[in-house]
Amino acid sequence: MPIHLLPIDVIHTIAAGEVIDSLGAVVRELCENAIDADATRITVSLFPDRWRIRVADNGIGIGLADLQQAATAHSTSKIDDREDLFQITSLGFRGEALHSLAQLANLEIYSRPRDSCDGWHLVYNHQGEVIGQQEVAIAPGTAIDVVDLFGEWAARREGLPNLNCQLRQVQNIIYHLALCHPQIGWTIQQQHRPWFQIIGSRTTQQIIPQLLPKIRVDDLQHVEIEMRADALKLALEELYAGKYDGVMKPPDGDARIQLTLGLPDRCHRHRLDWVKVAVNGRIVRSPELEQTIVSSLARTLPRDRYPVCFLHLQIPPHYIDWNRHPAKVEIYLQHVEYWQSQVTVAIDRALNLQADELDESTHTSRIGKLLAVAEQQGAYHIPQRSIMNDGDGLGLLELRAVGQVLNTYIVAEHADGLWLVEQHIAHERVLYEQISSAWQLLPLEPPIILSHLSERQIEQLQQISIEIEPFGEGLWAIRTAPAPLLMREDIAAAITELSLGGDLQAAQVAVACRCAIRNGTPLSLPEMQSLLDRWQRTRNPRTCPHGRPIYLSFKESSLARSFRRHWVIGKSHGI
Repeated sequence: MPIHLLPIDVIHTIAAGEVIDSLGAVVRELCENAIDADATRITVSLFPDRWRIRVADNGIGIGLADLQQAATAHSTSKIDDREDLFQITSLGFRGEALHSLAQLANLEIYSRPRDSCDGWHLVYNHQGEVIGQQEVAIAPGTAIDVVDLFGEWAARREGLPNLNCQLRQVQNIIYHLALCHPQIGWTIQQQHRPWFQIIGSRTTQQIIPQLLPKIRVDDLQHVEIEMRADALKLALEELYAGKYDGVMKPPDGDARIQLTLGLPDRCHRHRLDWVKVAVNGRIVRSPELEQTIVSSLARTLPRDRYPVCFLHLQIPPHYIDWNRHPAKVEIYLQHVEYWQSQVTVAIDRALNLQADELDESTHTSRIGKLLAVAEQQGAYHIPQRSIMNDGDGLGLLELRAVGQVLNTYIVAEHADGLWLVEQHIAHERVLYEQISSAWQLLPLEPPIILSHLSERQIEQLQQISIEIEPFGEGLWAIRTAPAPLLMREDIAAAITELSLGGDLQAAQVAVACRCAIRNGTPLSLPEMQSLLDRWQRTRNPRTCPHGRPIYLSFKESSLARSFRRHWVIGKSHGI
């Protein structure tokens, strides 16, 4: 067949098939339009057996003139010209969704603008032309009905996954939109019956527990980093060392990084399925940023466990090209190295033990007054909140060592209660971070002589750069060793342990573990205090390099409940 121009209806049908390929694609496109319309409540009603989807929102609505051309090919209110393709600030912009839906299903729209008393119901044919129009009484907002999806393409329906798989896809799409836009409330129905609901909140920290019921809000830490346009420009200039020129446009807006991280001592996953990255309101695939998250949390989680993390970059739009994938899940992102460095900073901040983690409920004015009265009548005193600043201005908890339990656990008091800190793994975390940042092999004089090493053990020592050479029949001379092991009496056993396997990072963990204070070792109060101060300033103070939690927290409010101090004063006396 010679090359020829396809008929316009075939062109539109092919384009529609690229945009709408499942029930989930319908939900995604309609919900993104609702979000662009400033909706705060979205209801999705599914009727899978009838291949019908209805999405209703309380957004700004659509006027009659716009409704009449909403389903025509490439009609959109989001962009005007070619330059706008590189300044995308909305979720939808190509003008493909409604026309594609009209091509593949029966499409009806109900809408009323917020500033109007007139609501309209329009029906469209498969070319996106209006074939029915009437005035209706509805609340402000928009409701779109898609009925008999792929009704004229039986083969398309048969080629799709079963309806249960498609419903799981719909659920994931809504979960992703809820993560990116936590202020929106969602109601999802199936066959007129409630399926699930998501309550809108200020941050993603309140959304994730609704999606993963085993996780609580206080298992998560939320961090936001603001970057002004001028500071962003200077940072990029420094990153590119003078190569930042007119070819790359300077920032024309501020940037923000929002990170919600599952604390490694409290929640993690068996699979790498909850490291999610969003850019300007949409979940995307970004291997570079995902790898940065996983690497930054290395040696904080138990073995074969993975983090719970949601990262949202809100950056100037001309740094992003969305025209890489029809579903807009893959993008071209400029300056990836800079965003990676900022993500690392955000993760470090989330993992620090900061004073703002203290429970504010015990410091409200009402409770404060009750406690003040109680103090005047009693013989005890509640310590006030105290914050200690380190050299970088980071607000840390002021932990005060008060004792040692079983020569293993340090009892530390702070303004909101007390902690039990296991001394060995706290010291192990301190040493590991020191060793990993300044790994050094020093010469041994005289060398350590080991015997009966296997070929694999010899290769392992050489792999981590320890100098080893034959010293006779079945003997080997070790001429260098990690600096922390030089003065230890068990250095031979330590070198043998290092020869048994693992990469350089595993070797560093092994050295830190061997050199850390042993449980059962008595410590003086100054020694305990010194360890607490050094441990609190580590990069990842919540867990040891093996992923074990380092401390156990007892809040003052919990202690008060245990001793019935929440009773009204006088009640315990029968007054």
